[in-house]
Amino acid sequence: MQTETTLDGIRDIKVYQNKEGYRFSVDAVLLSAFVSMRYVRQIADLGTGSGIIGLLLARKYPAANVSLVELQQSLYRLAVQNIAINGLSGRVSAVLADIRQIGGVLPSMGHDLVVSNPPFRKPTTGRLSAGTERSIARHELAMQLSDLAAAAAYLLKAKGRFCMIYHPGRLAEVFETFRQNRLEPKRLRFVHNDISTEAKMVLIEAVKESRPGLKIEQPLCIYHEDGSYTAEVSGMYGDGR
Repeated sequence: MQTETTLDGIRDIKVYQNKEGYRFSVDAVLLSAFVSMRYVRQIADLGTGSGIIGLLLARKYPAANVSLVELQQSLYRLAVQNIAINGLSGRVSAVLADIRQIGGVLPSMGHDLVVSNPPFRKPTTGRLSAGTERSIARHELAMQLSDLAAAAAYLLKAKGRFCMIYHPGRLAEVFETFRQNRLEPKRLRFVHNDISTEAKMVLIEAVKESRPGLKIEQPLCIYHEDGSYTAEVSGMYGDGR
């Protein structure tokens, strides 16, 4: 059965998304903007979904090659389609794979940058999303934090960077898991809905085989109190909203 899709755009990227399945949110925009490397040659986006983060980074780093790694067939097919409609087939490729078997798919120590917007809800917490596609994308059904850290460490060169967005309530677990995989947390930025709310997400950058030393950046607020985007987030979207 054909799944109904929508064509959506952000900055100079267009993406087809399943109308009733998993759809990207502001988290993807925030993560792509958080990446701050000057030069990148090889990027892997783990659990890419429709490919939005990897595609944004392909535009941000025009000399980079990008691998979009996705487990779900429906999302993988969208990623393939989105690479083509953005004219990026020469530098971006989609990979249908489970990150737990990433060793048989992508080379060890071959990437400067790995990114991920992974599921962070445990299956026993929160209401399970309707539909398998969204459930797998939002809950740790097929991608555990430990699996993700191990895959990132396998893919990264020494001093390569792993950037992800995650729930701040699990930050202690993130630090422990990262360090077990030789990933040292180096930069954090907490994300708030607005200036009066507690952090809802945290942006994390870790460096493989680096010395300890953590920088906490100023908080990022998504909205003004009237519900409009802050100037910084409007700039990330590039549309003046």
